[in-house]
Amino acid sequence: MTTTGTAPASTFEELYGHAPEGVWAAPGRVNLIGEHTDYNDGFVLPIAIPQAVRAYVRRRDDGVLRLASTRVPGPAVELDVAGLAPGGVAGWAAYPAAVVWTLRRAGRGVGGADVLLDSDVPGGAGLSSSAALECAVAAAYNDLYELKLEAGELALIAQRAENEFVGVPCGIMDQMASMVCRAGAALYLDTRDLSARHVPLDLAGAGLTLLVLDTRVQHDLADGAYAALRAGCERAAGLLGLSALRDLAPADLPAAFARLPAELVPLVRHVVTENDRVERALDELERHGPAALGPILTAGHASLRDDYRTSCPETDLAAEAAVAAGALGARMTGGGFGGSVIALTETAKAQAVADAVAGAFAKAGYAEPHVYRAVPSAGARREA
Repeated sequence: MTTTGTAPASTFEELYGHAPEGVWAAPGRVNLIGEHTDYNDGFVLPIAIPQAVRAYVRRRDDGVLRLASTRVPGPAVELDVAGLAPGGVAGWAAYPAAVVWTLRRAGRGVGGADVLLDSDVPGGAGLSSSAALECAVAAAYNDLYELKLEAGELALIAQRAENEFVGVPCGIMDQMASMVCRAGAALYLDTRDLSARHVPLDLAGAGLTLLVLDTRVQHDLADGAYAALRAGCERAAGLLGLSALRDLAPADLPAAFARLPAELVPLVRHVVTENDRVERALDELERHGPAALGPILTAGHASLRDDYRTSCPETDLAAEAAVAAGALGARMTGGGFGGSVIALTETAKAQAVADAVAGAFAKAGYAEPHVYRAVPSAGARREA
């Protein structure tokens, strides 16, 4: 269902014939550093962003789940909660349906609902719109069905929903960022045990701006490339006798490479050096402030480009043009194969950096990038 100038709450009433019981919001995220480390039990450093998915929800007692979106044309999708099964729901509706299925599979006696989703998180931009959707629905169900689950538990439910129902073997970073991030802070997360620390990140106070340069190259992590990367990492860990690549230290890389087939060497190098970059980023942030993150971001992009090979010409150009125009550092953020680049820049230079990237894209014949300013924001919450 699409709307024009109509508040989502009014749209909900028009669509379903009654008002929602509440509104829950879950944000997208930008990952500062720590890409493709989460499914290797590694470390990540994301922030939540102001853009969010909002779920307008009302419980139903007849076992029916009705799903609609302000961004998708057509009538509401109607599903039988008891009949939900992986592979049985297509398209965007699979994500909220997956959360309900996962809660029921976990022994939570949840039933149906009327749901209207509204979002300003750009889809396919590497900003985790799917995790935001899952977390908004999970938060709504947690409150409406009085499940009393903690934020970390809800993040795990959302991750399992995407892994087991949707079929994307993602790690836990996106869902944890969406559920537990705080305004004005980055989330330092150990994805092995989910221990987390909120690290103050006052960009404005430091005279800095974090630009998000959406290349508008859409990516779909369900297309198999992401799964192939994860499988390669797991194969490498198995050959090295490790439970995960997180257990390999940078100093041990030369010996490890000698034991691996050539095609796995760059994957392992990226994951191990990226974990090290997260640790260095945390140290620099706490000792010297956010400006010190710039070179680490740029090094992270080079690793994604040359070793992990998840960048593309548009993301490479955005990162290169941003740094050439004076950004302190820039890198692709998100799963890759398109999406967005983040550029850390002095606020006084932010517009010039954005203009330089747009100019470079125009010269290359690419679509004009969309530019946002990322502000460390709060995680999932009930808004009404």
